[in-house]
Amino acid sequence: MTQTERGKPLIALQDIVKQYQLGKTIVPALQGVDLEVMRGEFTVVMGPSGSGKSTLLNIIGCLDSPTSGTYQFAGTEVGNQDFDKLAELRNRKIGIIFQSFNLIPVLNVIENVEFPCLMRKDPEPLTSLRARVIKLCEDVGLGPYMKHRPDELSGGQRQRVAIARALITNPELVLADEPTANLDSKTSDQIIALMQQLNQRMGVTFIFSTHDPRVMQHAKRVVHIADGKIVEHSPQVAA
Repeated sequence: MTQTERGKPLIALQDIVKQYQLGKTIVPALQGVDLEVMRGEFTVVMGPSGSGKSTLLNIIGCLDSPTSGTYQFAGTEVGNQDFDKLAELRNRKIGIIFQSFNLIPVLNVIENVEFPCLMRKDPEPLTSLRARVIKLCEDVGLGPYMKHRPDELSGGQRQRVAIARALITNPELVLADEPTANLDSKTSDQIIALMQQLNQRMGVTFIFSTHDPRVMQHAKRVVHIADGKIVEHSPQVAA
């Protein structure tokens, strides 16, 4: 993080509205959300099922576009960009950890982690990429399992693969949607602790969505959402 970037928001949402149409019915998912997230934050978006937290992360992660409002990522308006530009932004700047891991069953750990980089228009030479993948796998505790496929791994190990895959692109932001939903208490604590270490060591901004109160205690900042609106949040913590 440069001195110029320090203290500036990475994420700036203003009056974000998201509506879905089901037949003739308009379903409001987000209703005028304003949110800034500073670089280096470790933030939890907290709310019950149906509160809008997953929709909010999908918009922040450029997996979906708002119906109205503005979204600036690192100072650039992205809320109205087309599919190809959003895909390029995700591949370069945003890592996403899915609740169901979304690993490719026929690929081993190394191949799953390196996959996003191979999808780039100008892929990194495989030799240097593979070296980075191996180092990252070791950093997240997957050293002995790099040749294993997903069905040979525990839930916690698969989540570590998902974390490594999210980080291999050197993103500015990592999003995690319910990262502990499929894990037991002990493994959940280990995964959150790992993410905290990566946040502190690498300076990557982390945003989680969850309704698990155990996750909240690890956050530097908690944003509460209900019925598509932010109802409460703790003060921002600058990087």
